[in-house]
Amino acid sequence: MVDKSLELFDCGHRACGGCGASAAVRMILKGAGENTIVVSPTGCLEVFSTPYPETSWKTPWIHSLFENASAVASGIEAALKKQGRLGDEKVLVIGGDGATLDIGTLCISGAFERGHDFTYVCYDNEAYMNTGIQRSGATPYDADTTTTPAGVRSMGNSRPKKDLPQILVAHGSPYVATATMAYPMDLMKKVERAMNTKGPCYLQVHAPCCTGWGFDSAKTMEIGRMAVACGLWVNYEMVNGKLESVKKVKRVPVDSYLQAQKRFRHLFKPTRNEEEIAKIQAIADANAEKYGIDL
Repeated sequence: MVDKSLELFDCGHRACGGCGASAAVRMILKGAGENTIVVSPTGCLEVFSTPYPETSWKTPWIHSLFENASAVASGIEAALKKQGRLGDEKVLVIGGDGATLDIGTLCISGAFERGHDFTYVCYDNEAYMNTGIQRSGATPYDADTTTTPAGVRSMGNSRPKKDLPQILVAHGSPYVATATMAYPMDLMKKVERAMNTKGPCYLQVHAPCCTGWGFDSAKTMEIGRMAVACGLWVNYEMVNGKLESVKKVKRVPVDSYLQAQKRFRHLFKPTRNEEEIAKIQAIADANAEKYGIDL
């Protein structure tokens, strides 16, 4: 049982006010505990938490390239095992969705195939926020980004969100889960469980970005809860390939969630686009049917 009163991610970093990722990381480290070695690839988190010579990390921390965090974590895990220290100290990767679902997928796949004993947590803010809000594999359908701009000939991102949790379930991961920073206790509990499960574990965490998504920074928690309430984000746990738990909700239409964010405003202005909104509602409906989230 870890001491969740410990603050292992310090204040004073340079994240945007209302940053969902920074709040998520604070909770992730509370769940992981102090005997944790953290690997972070390039991304928002690395930039705002470690401007030389400053750091917000109160655990051992190493910065990797965009693509190879899992390879670095694999090496650390192998070294700890050789020294007889694995278990007393644990390895945790914390990376954004770009480094996870796109650039780092090859190294993640290799590490999970080899069965390295570490936990990978993706803070999912659904685009490359650090470099200018470009589309990633985690960007939702119809979202406006700088590389999928909405306009006369486009409704924004035309591709569905990549389902990396299920891809890693197919790799034989013993524990795969999703969470959101909007439900802190659930997030911390799942991180602690992953860290104490032998083998490669994966957790994807919804982390609303007020800058990239376009909402008031005071509403980060509210936006996170709205995503769950409408079914566009599902909180679940899969153990040895089987669905063990899922958060049930009394679902609401996707409209209020979409309207609260500038990245979807083209669906409502100058006129409401019923056809595109219906497509997004269908995504939420499919999630509800697949995971059985309806109360």
